[in-house]
Amino acid sequence: MRAPKSFEEGMDRLNAILAQMQQEDTSLADSVKLYAEAASLMQYCHATLEKTSLQIEEINAKIAETVEAPQEQEEE
Repeated sequence: MRAPKSFEEGMDRLNAILAQMQQEDTSLADSVKLYAEAASLMQYCHATLEKTSLQIEEINAKIAETVEAPQEQEEE
């Protein structure tokens, strides 16, 4: 399995795997392979969300510093 190019691509593939696993004609062996791929994709998507969350926290911290700095100067 190749790594997805984006979070959205990973989620699309996860949805496709879910649909395929729900089909009655999917064999047990194929389901296990699909499950392994889905587990890898979930790990990728989770890591991507964690990274994005950290980026958002950094942006919010910078904004908070910018907002607090003028207030501190006014108090002096």
